[in-house]
Amino acid sequence: MPDIRVKICGLKTEADVAAVAATGAAYMGLVFFAKSPRHLSIEQARRLALVAPVGLAKVALTVNADDATLDAITEAMPLDMLQLHGHESPDRVAEVRARYGLPVMKAVGVADEGDLAAVFDYSLVADQILVDAKPPKNAALPGGNGLSFDWRLVAQRRWLRPWMLAGGLTPENVAEAIRLTNARQVDVSSGVESAPGVKDAGRIAAFVKAAMMDGPPILR
Repeated sequence: MPDIRVKICGLKTEADVAAVAATGAAYMGLVFFAKSPRHLSIEQARRLALVAPVGLAKVALTVNADDATLDAITEAMPLDMLQLHGHESPDRVAEVRARYGLPVMKAVGVADEGDLAAVFDYSLVADQILVDAKPPKNAALPGGNGLSFDWRLVAQRRWLRPWMLAGGLTPENVAEAIRLTNARQVDVSSGVESAPGVKDAGRIAAFVKAAMMDGPPILR
């Protein structure tokens, strides 16, 4: 079967980076959103970006960030991708992509079939789409809530750009999610934590193994 590319989001320590790199995951996510337990200062994120090995793509997650914020982030550290996880319009996505010269991944929240039209709209302007569970109304976080959606909504879907499945994934269910949706990329944050914002190296390894093997993990 084709290789599955895994993104582990919300890293906070150099140990997290080492744990992710050891698994062969494709992407590491650095969160810049003050309300999140995974939030990093620019200096903290810079340290993690500088110790990341070659081949592990560094993704900066922002939420409705203005140009000044994005300028500060992109000027401080080497990055491979920007992830826009707020209510950015398609025009704003295109603007960010042109301004920074980096691939842009746009997160789109899905709760029912009516939300899928937005995936197409954003695929016209973004380099990748993150198909995530739509957060509940009044939720503090736009993602990383540990919630999933009905994966059958995106089963066998094809869009103009590569897409990544997110929302409520864990080492225990990621293989089934891949089987149902045929996703070739998956993203996890809270599903590999021992507490909010605290990554668990064992769960990271189990998640990547389950995703890449498309089979159930063995947790010890």
